[in-house]
Amino acid sequence: MWAALRCVVMRDLTLAMRRRADVLTTLFFFVIVVSLFPLGVGPEMDTLRLMGPGVVWVAALLASMLSLGRLFSGDYIDGTLEHLVLAPQPLTVLVLGKIAAHWLVSGLPLVLIAPLLGLQYGLSTDALWVLVLSLILGTPVLSLIGAVGAALTLGLRGGGVLVSLLVLPLYIPVLIFGAGAVDAQVTGLGPQAHLSLLGAFLVPALVFAPWAAGWALRISLE
Repeated sequence: MWAALRCVVMRDLTLAMRRRADVLTTLFFFVIVVSLFPLGVGPEMDTLRLMGPGVVWVAALLASMLSLGRLFSGDYIDGTLEHLVLAPQPLTVLVLGKIAAHWLVSGLPLVLIAPLLGLQYGLSTDALWVLVLSLILGTPVLSLIGAVGAALTLGLRGGGVLVSLLVLPLYIPVLIFGAGAVDAQVTGLGPQAHLSLLGAFLVPALVFAPWAAGWALRISLE
């Protein structure tokens, strides 16, 4: 089972490296959205410091949604997904491998580049560390929830719009507490409560989302 999980992750990472344009599109979108706000709002550091966490988190949320369309679509088109469903290993484990690869390709780069972009908003070193930690806890939740939406809308016309309608309401609590953790650090209240809630979101999402996505894939393939 663990060998199958590792094979799925390595396969999806290899395919992602062959399609670097898709990976770079998500990263460039994140960078552009975060970088345009200081140009539009102005150089007032107090204003930028207040809005910075929310801007970074909204950009990360939109970038995560942008990459959901290719989570299962490629395997669905070439028939690989049917083989995964019929494999002797649990489908939940295989779906978890695909979600992990999706986060490594689309979520982890956002986490790594976020501190550099946060400097544009005058965030302190402690606030930048909290921003990174909140993204580490929150972006996997976005990938896990998004996988369920992507599986439910697989093969449907206008699936990208439907995915957005399905997952966006579920993303809002992650956005609120992710940005709230950095705001709490900036204002001196402490980010522990917000980070704990993000961790509380991550645990059930990690347990139930792969199972729900696998169940949705079976329905979409029937």
